[in-house]
Amino acid sequence: MVSSSSASGGDGCTAAAVREVATARFARQVVLGRWFMVFACLLILSASGATYIFGLYSKVLKSALGYDQQTLNTFAFFKDLGANVGVLSGLINEVTPPWVVLAIGAAMNLVGYLMIYLAIDGRTARPPVWLMCVYICVGANSQSFTNTGALVTCVKNFPGSRGAVLGLLKGFVGLSGAIFTQLYIAIYGDDAKSLVLLVAWLPAAVCIVFVHTVRIMPHRPVRRGGEEETAATTSDPFYCFLYISMALATYLLVMIVVQNQLDLSHPALVVSATALMLILLLPLAVVVKQEYRIKRELEESLLLVPPTVTVDKPAALQLQMATTKTETETEDATTSAATLASPARPSPSRSCFGSSCLKEMFSPPAQGEDYTILQALVSVDMLVLFLATICGVGGTLTAIDNMGQIGQSLGYPPKSIKTFISLISIWNYAGRVTAGFASEAVLARYKFPRPLMLTLVLLLACVGHLLIAFGVPQSLYAASVVIGFCFGAQWPLLFAIISELFGLKYYSTLYNFGSVASPIGAYALNVRVAGYLYDVEAARQHGGTLDGAGDKTCIGVQCFKLAFLIITAATVAGALVSLLLVWRTRNFYRSDIYAKFRDAAADADGEPAHRPAESSAVNGSKVSSSGWEVPLGVGSTAKLTVLLISTCKLATNYRLTLLNYSSSL
Repeated sequence: MVSSSSASGGDGCTAAAVREVATARFARQVVLGRWFMVFACLLILSASGATYIFGLYSKVLKSALGYDQQTLNTFAFFKDLGANVGVLSGLINEVTPPWVVLAIGAAMNLVGYLMIYLAIDGRTARPPVWLMCVYICVGANSQSFTNTGALVTCVKNFPGSRGAVLGLLKGFVGLSGAIFTQLYIAIYGDDAKSLVLLVAWLPAAVCIVFVHTVRIMPHRPVRRGGEEETAATTSDPFYCFLYISMALATYLLVMIVVQNQLDLSHPALVVSATALMLILLLPLAVVVKQEYRIKRELEESLLLVPPTVTVDKPAALQLQMATTKTETETEDATTSAATLASPARPSPSRSCFGSSCLKEMFSPPAQGEDYTILQALVSVDMLVLFLATICGVGGTLTAIDNMGQIGQSLGYPPKSIKTFISLISIWNYAGRVTAGFASEAVLARYKFPRPLMLTLVLLLACVGHLLIAFGVPQSLYAASVVIGFCFGAQWPLLFAIISELFGLKYYSTLYNFGSVASPIGAYALNVRVAGYLYDVEAARQHGGTLDGAGDKTCIGVQCFKLAFLIITAATVAGALVSLLLVWRTRNFYRSDIYAKFRDAAADADGEPAHRPAESSAVNGSKVSSSGWEVPLGVGSTAKLTVLLISTCKLATNYRLTLLNYSSSL
């Protein structure tokens, strides 16, 4: 009987919760809440990684328009240039709301990739090389706009969970290539031209749908039992999002393997894509749960608000406060006038004429302190890190951009080539998540320096390059896994090292400077090395008779062998250069590099609670513009006693004031 009543009580609570959730008011709370904004950012960024599937449509771009391999690699360079140069989007985001940045990104994505599709499909004249470079650069640069509009806004809305936010959103960007692959084969089949069309309209549509959802929303911590919400509590939903992303990556990996082993029908592919969309919508359940928890906490906090006793302030106190306010305003005006009258002395830090600026530039602070932009750019640590990134990211990006041509040269079927591209996207995600969380864990526990982790990643990338260079049978699967993982792992390590060595004051500028290493490395290793050597080998195979038209296909291991041996040597050189950074930062990483942040947080916690500008405290009771407000909760008797004593004193002073005034008359 007891169990029956308990069960009925539980069912009643569940039914009540369902009724509360299924209301228009709660739906409005969900859509306007911060957590739905996170969900929108996840979807936007999961559709913003079109640059990672360039290898899927590069072959049709080459064959339909008659470009050679070096020209194709030039297109890949401008793709990487557009994707990694985000200075313009950052400047626009400084002076406009996020929806403007997202709208501009959607327009650029649609225009850039749509013009490429029209050229491939023969609906426009064959564009010259420079114009195609502009199309690709504009389309790829839309990725920096979506990253700035969505990711930066999300970090500002959750400043206490910025690590989880960055890792999660960057992980979804890494998965976007595999997501695109699954959607395109389900919608368009095996039509690479239509893939370019999908890349043109899908990211733009997602941005437009959520253009007003992504916005800056100030957050006030919720009190739970008298304690404010902590960063760990706020991060709980992000871990739920992380688990969903891991399930999504696992599902994509399983589907890639199944599609490679079995020849699935089109209805089966549609079912697979539908299941993929359902997994992408799973974070919405976390959003609803979090918003329902917020709703319940707000209702409970309103029930627990203690009643207040309000006593009007006496006229004498109002007169005294008005007099004090007038005197304060007079003093402030006098001080302001004196400040304006005195000539302003130029700040030494802003004077960049003569030797003072150069002296400051080449006299950087200690590692971990806030560098200026010039101090960071000319520092040995930044130059070493920049060179290592050029070699490491440039090599892995060359392999990713040429994966379609590599698979074709080594005799892999088109289905397997799609598998390689998808594996790169999934392991790109795994590399970003693993490098971020693992490097943080080993640094905190074992003082393992992040630059040494970067060295290990570069050495691991050499394994993937050598597998491609020697064309080991069926090794391209393993090579795509290694290269995708290493490419993804380098980015969180790079950005974390920059923030740790050079401080956070100018981190946004230095962050973008670190990204510039990617197109530089891609141009040197992809265009000048891989593309050139591929065309030389293709011309040799065709008797040196290749002209400016036709499909210039190279078959065999020799097509990329020399190029990837050179890339392997460059990556080894980058690993050796990074060891110099390990040596220079050994003492820094042995110390407690986050001590100053903890001290700053402790100092902030030790400060008195902020009071409104129109409030003050007298004798332990709060004075607001409407009078004396004393909460009747714990210790209310003592507070009421203080209030009565203070009121009596004020009444006495008021009576004496009246007596003095009457005697003067």
